[in-house]
Amino acid sequence: MAESNAKGTAMDYPEHERTYERFVTFVKWSTIVVCIIVVGMAIFLV
Repeated sequence: MAESNAKGTAMDYPEHERTYERFVTFVKWSTIVVCIIVVGMAIFLV
């Protein structure tokens, strides 16, 4: 059977922070785009 590593691996905090920043940026811009689409629909479809 394979041996288990009880300690696990160390966290790569700089990579974790870069990934989090990318995620936050993606969510921010996605929200902005969705808001623009909803406002456009309200203007042109009503």
